[in-house]
Amino acid sequence: MERRLEGKVAMITGTASGMGRAAAIRFAAEGALVEGCDLDVEGNAETAALVAASGGVMRATAPIDLAEEASCQLWVDAVVARHGRIDVLYNNASACVFALIDQMTREQWDFTIRNELTLVFVATKAAWPHLCASQGLILNTASVAGHGGGPGGIGHSATKAAVLAMTHVMAAEGAPHGVRALSISPGVVQTPGSADQLAQPGAMDGLLMASLVKRVAQPEEIAAVAAFLASSEASFMTGSDVLVDGGLINH
Repeated sequence: MERRLEGKVAMITGTASGMGRAAAIRFAAEGALVEGCDLDVEGNAETAALVAASGGVMRATAPIDLAEEASCQLWVDAVVARHGRIDVLYNNASACVFALIDQMTREQWDFTIRNELTLVFVATKAAWPHLCASQGLILNTASVAGHGGGPGGIGHSATKAAVLAMTHVMAAEGAPHGVRALSISPGVVQTPGSADQLAQPGAMDGLLMASLVKRVAQPEEIAAVAAFLASSEASFMTGSDVLVDGGLINH
C-alpha cells in the first residue's frame, strides 16, 4: 500500500502527548519525516521512541516555547538545514485556562491567548517562506469551541474562533504561492489535557447527551483526518475547517 506522505517533511507542534503524539505516529507511518516539538522533554522523547519502534522517522526537539520568536525561528532553521524544505506545518500545540468570566484573571486570559493563538502566528510566520517554496500546507488545530461556547470557555472559544479566522487569511495569502491552509475542529477527545475536564461530575453525561456519536474521540481519529488533509488526496481543499466532533455541533 502506497504511503500518502512519503518523503514529506512535517513539522508538528505539541508532540509529547495526546493528539500531537498520535499525529506524529500516523504521519510517520504514512512516510513523513516528522519534526516534533514540545515543552515536555520526556514526553516528546517518548513519542519519538514510539515512532522509531513502529519503523518511522521523528526528530524530537524540546523544550521549545513556540510563542518566543527566536526559539521558534531556530527550530524552523534547524529543520530546513536538515531537510532543505518544509512541506507541512501542523499547528497542534495549545494550552488554556477554563474559568467563568468573573473568575478569570488577566494572567489566565493572557496565558490562554499566548498559548493557543500567538504561538500559531509565530510558528506560521517563521515557516512561511519555506512553505511557499515547497507549496506546502498549514494545518491548524481549532475546536468545536471556536464554533460556539459554553460556561468557562471564554478564553478557549475566543482563541479557537480566531484560529478559524486566521486559517481563512492564511489560505488567501498562501494561494498565490500554492500554499494550502486548513483547520480541524475536534470535539471532545480523550487526551491527558482533557482528563480533568472530563472527570468533573456530570461532564461526560452532558457531552454524550449533546453528541450524535455517544462517546468521546480518540487522538488517533483526529490524526487520521490530519493525514488525509496533508496528502495529495486533499489537494483541492484550502481555507476550510473540518469538524471531527461526533455530530456535536450539528445536534
